[in-house]
Amino acid sequence: MPFAGRLLPPASDPIETSRGAGTGSIMANSSDTLEGAAVAAGTTDLPEPPGWWLRGPNLTGFILPFAILVLWELAARNKWIDPVFLPEPAKVVTAFWTMLTKQRLAFDFLASISIVGQAFLYGSVAAIVLGIAAGLSRRVEQFFGPTFDTVRHIPGIAWLPLIVLWLGIGAPAKILVIAKSVFFPVFLNTLQGIRNVEKNYIELADVFTLTRWQLVRKVILPAAMPSIMVSLRYAAGLAWALVVVAEGLSGLEGLGFLIFRAQGLLLTDQLLVCMVIIGLVGFAIDRSMFLAQKRVLKWKQGYEG
Repeated sequence: MPFAGRLLPPASDPIETSRGAGTGSIMANSSDTLEGAAVAAGTTDLPEPPGWWLRGPNLTGFILPFAILVLWELAARNKWIDPVFLPEPAKVVTAFWTMLTKQRLAFDFLASISIVGQAFLYGSVAAIVLGIAAGLSRRVEQFFGPTFDTVRHIPGIAWLPLIVLWLGIGAPAKILVIAKSVFFPVFLNTLQGIRNVEKNYIELADVFTLTRWQLVRKVILPAAMPSIMVSLRYAAGLAWALVVVAEGLSGLEGLGFLIFRAQGLLLTDQLLVCMVIIGLVGFAIDRSMFLAQKRVLKWKQGYEG
């Protein structure tokens, strides 16, 4: 027995040595078990590191906006820029309250949100369905590919005058233009996500004799989901940005219409109100999509920087 020497206690008193070793082993295992249980329960009795009470929510992202706001206030107060081009922040807040209480800011905001929501829903659903079909079948890709590649290179704004002639200046024309712009990023990322599925996964599915539906549901779609979620996040922001242009070029309501009207009337305070609203809502949309992406892909571990 080559390992017998390792099993013998080296001490002169085998009883005491074995007792000590057994006690130490039990204490170590108990310590590991308790620590693991505490971590699993979300609570530990370990002492906090020095300065733990100084830590709070991460406010790093607020440093730059605060600096911009201070610089804006200084530039407006000291007349570094003509007030016509850059009014004081207080005047912008006053303009916001006036637009909210005495004008139709809430109505215009809801009109923009409604258009973006519908366009994003229609465009993304159609893109995911056709993207999955094209990803699973070369024939489907060859059938749609040349037409989609041609239409994709025509900007949505170039379609707007023609669509306005067909549908008028109402919401359907804007929804169609934005849905077209949403469609292609999601379609291409869905197609590419399916085509980038590791071949080893497919071979392993063959070993387990999965059916076609099981292969798609359990292997292909989960593997392509990161690409699909990234495209949806991008498309949501793109739709919100395009609604401003679409409403500004055609329409009598919405935030885009308010921006172009304020520009024509030199109402810079109202123009800034609309810009701030668009920026904050865009940020909220992006964070919502990020949280949805994080929840859907909670199984995926990657580099966090």
